[in-house]
This record gives sequence, structure tokens and C-alpha cells, in this order.
Amino acid sequence: MKTLRFSHLNRRRILSLMGGAAAVTLVGCFRESFDAIESPMSSTSANSASSVSSSSIAQSVPGCVVRPQQTAGPFFVDEQLNRSDIRSNPDDNSIKAGVPLRLVFQVSQVNGSTCQPLSNAMVDVWHCDAEGVYSDVGEAQGQKFLRGYQMTDSSGTAQFVTIYPGWYPGRTPHIHFKIRGSSGDRVGYEFTSQIYFDDALSDEVYAQPSYASRGARSVRNERDGIFRSGGDQLILPVTRLGEGYEGRFAIGLESIN
Repeated sequence: MKTLRFSHLNRRRILSLMGGAAAVTLVGCFRESFDAIESPMSSTSANSASSVSSSSIAQSVPGCVVRPQQTAGPFFVDEQLNRSDIRSNPDDNSIKAGVPLRLVFQVSQVNGSTCQPLSNAMVDVWHCDAEGVYSDVGEAQGQKFLRGYQMTDSSGTAQFVTIYPGWYPGRTPHIHFKIRGSSGDRVGYEFTSQIYFDDALSDEVYAQPSYASRGARSVRNERDGIFRSGGDQLILPVTRLGEGYEGRFAIGLESIN
């Protein structure tokens, strides 16, 4: 398995990226409501639904953005749960309370000077619930809520329905993700990072009932040591969607040949 990487961008690096580094563009529109999402699926069912890069790359290759890698942290479990709605615990179909969040990934690569969608990539997501608890670790061992993966389609898209993550001591709110697979020449690749949220949005969400009972969170973005390593490039842009939000996240990959 080869690990994807990015390097610090200077003027020379940006020029080299024009010739064939990885980047990404967000394509397509998703205007479905949460009502159109199917009910949560079991673990056996298939649902078909680190360093910091400079924003200069977006100017070098029009419409393209790159993102930094970050640590996977201690809570990744390779559950192999193929599902787009990750809110439930498959054993009893109980749904985690929280503000709904539709999360749309657009995964791409640059070929020459153009952005190309990356299809058939496995996108894993995992995060804590509104109370700051991860499934399948500690007291939640054996549960599998807020975990799952989807394969990117021909447009490089993978999407999930989840909830806005809670917080736990020492970290600002975040969602983990991992993108992996094999390219046409059978060279494996893997990219791991985290998604963050604007502090003002988190303040708004955490005033709602599912979160408010825990009191004020202990860490904001600027105080999170992991966020300070490129987190400003990983903030999820969101829009209102019904009673929740939709976030669209474009991510570019660079493989090691």
C-alpha cells in the first residue's frame, strides 16, 4: 500500500504541479432533501449511493484544490460497513441523536493540467457522537454507529448522511476520513485526514438539545494542536438543508509512483 502525500508549495512546486500533481475539483450539484435518503442499512448490505498545500494551486489548475493529510488517530476500526447513512448501530438499528449532516466528497486527480474524477475509491468516515463517544472502542465496544464507507462513482462522488459530531476533551470538533484503493496499474494508494468546522457554526449547533447538556466545549480550532497542522485547509463549507446542513468537500490526491 502506497501512501499519498503532499509537499509544501513554493513557486517552483506550483509550476511542477501544473505538469501532473494531484488536485481536485468539485463537480455536480446535490439538492436532494434528507427525506430522499433511504433508511439506515445493515453491515451486510451495499448502498450504491502531512503538510499543508497552498491555495495557489487553485489558481494554477483552475477549479482545483489540494488538502493536507493528518493523523488517523486511535479510533479507526476497519468495519467494512458499506452504507451511506451511518447514523445507526446495525445491531439494533438505533439512531444516534444529533443535527443531520449530509457529507458529500468529490475525489479527483490531476492528469496533466486538468482535474479528473477518481472513481472506485473507497471513502471511509468515522467520528464521535453528540456526547463525544466513538463506537467500537472503550465502553462502546461492539457498537458500530457513525462509521461506514462508500465507493466513489464515475464522477468521483461519495456521500454520507450522518450527524454533526460532538466534542471531547483535547480536540476541536472533527470528522475522520480515509480514501484508499488501487489505480489502473494496480498500485495501491491511501490518504487519511480530518474535516473541521467553523467555530461559529459549532457554537450554533452545540446550543441545540442533543449537545447543550454537556456544557461549553473545551477546545476551539485555534487551540487544537492537530488543527494547527493544516486544519484551515480542511474546514468543511456547509449550507442549511432542512433541519440540518449539507457539506461538500473536494479533495485532491497525489500518488507516489
